[in-house]
Amino acid sequence: MNLLAIETATEACSVALLHGEALIDRTELAPRRHAELVLPMAEDLLAEAGITRRQLDAIAVGQGPGAFTGVRLAISVAQGLALALDIPVVPVSSLAALAMQAPKNGASILAAIDARREEIYAGAFVFDGAGLVEALDRERVLAASELKSPEAEAWNVLGTGWKAYSDAIRERLPSAPRWADGERYPQACDVARLAAPLFAAGKGVPPEQALPVYLRDKVALTLEEQQHAKPGEQLV
Repeated sequence: MNLLAIETATEACSVALLHGEALIDRTELAPRRHAELVLPMAEDLLAEAGITRRQLDAIAVGQGPGAFTGVRLAISVAQGLALALDIPVVPVSSLAALAMQAPKNGASILAAIDARREEIYAGAFVFDGAGLVEALDRERVLAASELKSPEAEAWNVLGTGWKAYSDAIRERLPSAPRWADGERYPQACDVARLAAPLFAAGKGVPPEQALPVYLRDKVALTLEEQQHAKPGEQLV
């Protein structure tokens, strides 16, 4: 299997290539530079693996939620490549990809991405028997102070939502997190790991059916809101 994965829903621009049993990746924290980085990263990985685009079997993509422009970019690039190559796209939740970085210590996982305006994109997960995450509840965008998580004895928490709103999130959990890290971002290598069994099971979709997940009904700010937004908020 040759599967190219793209994840640009947050500040991290990340591309990975699953080539047989090998998984290689490129990642850079580069807000506002995703558009100039993503395709060169992909070409570097293909060159390193010694294959061409024509040898790809599918494109996996982090479909969000996350920054509007980042999610839109990932979907657009994935669709463009897949259409040109006549191959399917395998969309994967960016929150699920983020959750893959949690330790396997028996605790449930809260993946939280900063959605600005005192809100987070949140998803609850556990690891399955294959070492991949599965959702415990639907993903949502909500105020950190209004977080409602499924019942669990212990939680691991990760993502920029924890970094920005740890006090508010902590108050909504039954106890202090067993483990927490606010410096984690969704990675394309985990998008690839999650997408591989989906593709093998025939769950890839035609490029035009690979759609972004924003969670917010309103994905862009008005001019007046942009003028009063915090730096970077207009990207959400």
